[in-house]
Amino acid sequence: MKTTALTSGLAKTIANRPPRRNDDRVIIHFDYDCFYASVFENANPALKGLPLGVKQKSILATCNYAARARGVKKLMLISEAQKVCPDLVIVNGEDLTPFRDASKKLWSFLRSHSWSDRVERLGLDEVFLDVTDVVAYNQELLNRNALRDSFFQLSRQDPEKGFSFDASGFFGCVQPKVDAEDAVSMLGNPSCARLLLASHLAGYLRLKLEEDFGYTSSCGVSTNKTLAKLAGSVNKPRNQTTLPGLHEDDIQDFMDGHKLRQIPGIGSRIAQLVQDHVLSTTTVADSHDFEIGAKVTVRDVRLHPGLSADMLERILDRPGSERGSGEKVWNLLHGVDTSEVKEASDVPTQISIEDTYMSKPLNTPAEITRELHALATSLVKRMRVDLTTIDEADPSDPTSQHQEQPQLRWAAYPKTLRLSTRCRPKNTATGSTPAPESFSRSSRSQPLPSYVLNLKDESVETVAERLASEALLPLFRRLHAERQGWNLALINICVTNMVMMAGSGESGNGAGMGGGRNIARMFRTQEDKLREWTVYDTTPVSNNSVSPSISAYGTDNTETREEKEDEMLNVVATEGQAAKPVAVSLDPDEDAWEEEEEDESQRCHLCGHAIPIFATLAHERFHSIGD
Repeated sequence: MKTTALTSGLAKTIANRPPRRNDDRVIIHFDYDCFYASVFENANPALKGLPLGVKQKSILATCNYAARARGVKKLMLISEAQKVCPDLVIVNGEDLTPFRDASKKLWSFLRSHSWSDRVERLGLDEVFLDVTDVVAYNQELLNRNALRDSFFQLSRQDPEKGFSFDASGFFGCVQPKVDAEDAVSMLGNPSCARLLLASHLAGYLRLKLEEDFGYTSSCGVSTNKTLAKLAGSVNKPRNQTTLPGLHEDDIQDFMDGHKLRQIPGIGSRIAQLVQDHVLSTTTVADSHDFEIGAKVTVRDVRLHPGLSADMLERILDRPGSERGSGEKVWNLLHGVDTSEVKEASDVPTQISIEDTYMSKPLNTPAEITRELHALATSLVKRMRVDLTTIDEADPSDPTSQHQEQPQLRWAAYPKTLRLSTRCRPKNTATGSTPAPESFSRSSRSQPLPSYVLNLKDESVETVAERLASEALLPLFRRLHAERQGWNLALINICVTNMVMMAGSGESGNGAGMGGGRNIARMFRTQEDKLREWTVYDTTPVSNNSVSPSISAYGTDNTETREEKEDEMLNVVATEGQAAKPVAVSLDPDEDAWEEEEEDESQRCHLCGHAIPIFATLAHERFHSIGD
């Protein structure tokens, strides 16, 4: 019995043992202060110093610190914010283009100071920078006998490229605070010495961001992404904080003071389940309770009786949950984060466009059609900006020798199109309890139609119109079988699953359509190459049909434009018109690929044939054989 009790106690001790933290890395987290407002202030310096709010719809998306000092808060209704601050200057921030452009410019600057190219953008206003190698190089050069006259080298090749600094102390704030003598003694600790050097690099980069670009920022410096991000939030705005962890309990004490929901990597669902366990409560799913994870601290969770990585795994074990979540959360509670700063890429992993309709939800086919077209237009524009590059002349292509203007080509292209929606609870009978607000989304995906990638012959408007009518509307019909009355509060369209093209400067397998070829050039040449393989039927036909053509496939294409329009009317029919019923699965976990019906197809832009969606890539590969 004693042996069993001893073994059980030992197992419990091991399960509750704090995970070991790796302090070998050096991570800097940048957070631009009031970024949206700063973009407008830089464009119009007269706005600086004034209380400024950036609106999106009827909501204040953000505001500057002058407005916050007057009591204005983010996510306030515009009407409420104007009551709090009557002289609040409000600018329209619904067009995200200026913010994206400014974000990309600042990110490029920070990337130019990375040796490992590990520069990860988080949203538009945050950047992680892994400077482990830069700092390690300067650590070897540090002269302990002349700390106040130190020089930080920004290049291995050019010893004069860098800046002077005082290595006898940290730049900015330190958590917890250290005096000058402690700072010098910390140089004997390799990890602390690295963070001291990194604090000066962070200060230098922050100063350059402000002087050269006009953007102030807050910074956190530590040994992993979670600690760096949390440290940067301690002293805001226009300041920085280093978290060296000089004493054994410094990091844990720092973590213990945070609310559970404040920890990066712990989302609302995880916070809800853990908080309910600690407080022995039950929270309704999708209640969007802003107190989720804010009622308990990290210390409350960590010291809760019986809590361990294994216990967290059981707490978080729900359908669709990720394996290992318990260990991940247990690590985060102790300030351990092994995730790497992602390598920089000129190509985004996805492009997403969305709009919300909280004050006036969408309920009619006409409204849906209008919004899908507007979103599709923005998406196509973004794709042509973010995913294209200038095409160099190809000596083997005679058409490229006489180009008057530079031609664009795809540096990468997406393979998947996804539509997501969110509906508000529908009106209930008078006197009944209103349905709880749900913030979950429903999504459906399909291969991205190939005509979206035609850069030469199709304008943005033309492509967007086809994308909305031929792809997005059918996806919407699969999500919502009813003809109207959806009470739609959000629509998001996204392209993802990127394939890198040869010569784009990115690594990729080149799989999929094009295989690294220039798609725009393929489109220009295929019509002539396929002409001799196409047989046209010149038999007169009635006005209600089109001339069928037989391509190399020998498939008769007899679907008429009227039939296609009739099919689309099933989605856009106005009230009182008949619509063909469509069988739609509303299971959000169902695989959209398996849901495709046998007769779903899209028309090839080259030969005009209706091709089953699953065969689209193979069909396009067929066309590219002769290129």
